[in-house]
Amino acid sequence: MSVPRLTIAHVTPYPWDGDGPDTTPGAAGEVGRAVARTTALLAQRGHRVLVVAPSTSAAAVRTTRRAIRAGELFAQDGTVAVAAVGEVLTAPGPVRRSPGLPVDVARTVEELLGSVSLDICHVHEPFAPSVPSVALRHSRALNVGTFHAPTERHVATQVTKKLVERVFGRLDARLASFQATAELMGRHFPGRYEVVHPGADPAPAGATPRATYAGAPVRLLFVDEEERGALRLFLRALRRLDTGELAAPWEAVVVSARGPSSSTPLRHELRERVRFVGGAEADAELAAAHVLVCASDGGAPAPGLLLRGIAAGAVPVASRLPAYEELTEDGAGLLFEPRDVDTLAAQLQRLVSDAALLARVRGAGQELRDRSGWERVTDDLERVYGAVVARRHDTTGDPEIRRRLQSRPLIDVDLHMHTDHSHDCATPVEVLLATARDQGLGAIAVTDHNEISGALDAAEKCAEYGVKVIVAEEVKTANQGEVIGLFLTEKIPRGLTLEETVAEIKRQGGLVYVPHPFDRMHAVPDYEHLLTIVDDVDALEIFNPRVAIGSFNEEAERFAAKYRIVAAAGSDSHVAQGLGTVRIRMRDFDGPQEFLESLRDAEIHTRRGTLLYVQALKFLETKATPPAARKARRARRVERARRS
Repeated sequence: MSVPRLTIAHVTPYPWDGDGPDTTPGAAGEVGRAVARTTALLAQRGHRVLVVAPSTSAAAVRTTRRAIRAGELFAQDGTVAVAAVGEVLTAPGPVRRSPGLPVDVARTVEELLGSVSLDICHVHEPFAPSVPSVALRHSRALNVGTFHAPTERHVATQVTKKLVERVFGRLDARLASFQATAELMGRHFPGRYEVVHPGADPAPAGATPRATYAGAPVRLLFVDEEERGALRLFLRALRRLDTGELAAPWEAVVVSARGPSSSTPLRHELRERVRFVGGAEADAELAAAHVLVCASDGGAPAPGLLLRGIAAGAVPVASRLPAYEELTEDGAGLLFEPRDVDTLAAQLQRLVSDAALLARVRGAGQELRDRSGWERVTDDLERVYGAVVARRHDTTGDPEIRRRLQSRPLIDVDLHMHTDHSHDCATPVEVLLATARDQGLGAIAVTDHNEISGALDAAEKCAEYGVKVIVAEEVKTANQGEVIGLFLTEKIPRGLTLEETVAEIKRQGGLVYVPHPFDRMHAVPDYEHLLTIVDDVDALEIFNPRVAIGSFNEEAERFAAKYRIVAAAGSDSHVAQGLGTVRIRMRDFDGPQEFLESLRDAEIHTRRGTLLYVQALKFLETKATPPAARKARRARRVERARRS
């Protein structure tokens, strides 16, 4: 797929200082490494790339705020720019979890995203509260999310699940670094997750190659990026290895800033074989190791470390965790049950004693090594970006129809209203038409619930009132909310799936209009279902005065803008007094094609809402008035409308 040049922001929850990310062992290091490598390659391929992250430097945050105000966020030399959006205090030691949200970051992120026009906002680990979750809340771009860690976040999945679901609901594509991560996320936050394995860096220049000649000691490596118990388990396993004069030679290296465990003392003969080095030596030691041990019990696994080990040519011996099993399938490593020190020691002894086994297992990892480069990861990201961007609607329209419409007069249109053919409305067709005429509306769409008879009746009588009527229906799907069909000729039954309902609208030559799409107080398609029909949506309702919470209308406006869907609006009136609270000023039209082309250039005008007033009238007309009185009142209202 050919990918156009895009403007992309990568948003990470971990600090990014100086020339690069926080590379502290653990979650921060893995996410930072992935963001740094892929953004650099994306910039080399011609994309405009910005990294958005917190920082430990107050000066960097002040510089970013000045750049936002000056509109100078992106680098002019085609490199990756960095925006430090909030200052954080980092605790010493490995960072295992997302840092807390800086108190001043929300305002800065909102200002930043409002000042740049992004194609893609790619958020990493967007759990709230964090910089990525704030970015999702304010983003008007197409949103891609990557989930890295294969461990459950209990606060997100149990305590704040409803809040997290709302944030995740704005993702247009979901990626997972490992299949285990995808399955974990899918259990708690259902959706489609595509697995894009991270890459691995090549061996650093000047790294000592592993010795492969006969009689050379087998080098066992442990890198302290898992929970503390993993290191203790590794050292306990070393105590069980054969150290006799006739035993196969081996040595061990522990990369750690914490030193040996005080609870696992080393015998004299082990102290001579085990060497502790600092965390900065990890990549060089991976290049020199024969065997890499990953001994997590599931508390804080480091699958990125295991992948780096395989890519460097080491044979992994890992605990039987889903993420580790995924990377060692097809014989690319040896496994043991978590906390099983005896089996771990036995697996290490096998590799130390059997050079053929060591070579065979190492060879089984060649396929993974071949596809472990960051170029492959960047290719996958470009493919995902291209697929998401390709779903944006074409805004060109039909130039011939647009030219024809220029000579037409401007009229005001309301695209969403009901008559007494709906179960929850008592407005007669005649009263609706008379009120629309008195409000100065040139055209209306009658959208009764699961019924088309009211719209057909209005279409027959509209000439008497001088108002054009679009025959429409607001259809309740099986369990995916409501959708309106404009320019229909036949009733569509309720209870079909969303896709079936859309197909039936198209079969009739109608237009698909999604009403109040994110109003959680109505029956609406959720984000995932809306994405399944986004290609077929002709217009999206970005303003509905009956939506009680304004942010729902704002969310609809964002969705229409990001996918370039034609924006529309309707009063959703269930009483005649609600007409005119919103109107679309557009060129007069004839038929669905001219209507849609005219709507592209339309202006939406709203006025201060009277939600409580019209809702009270609706209750009085439909619930508080006895049936007999409603019948008599209806007759009087119809007679007055006809006389007027």
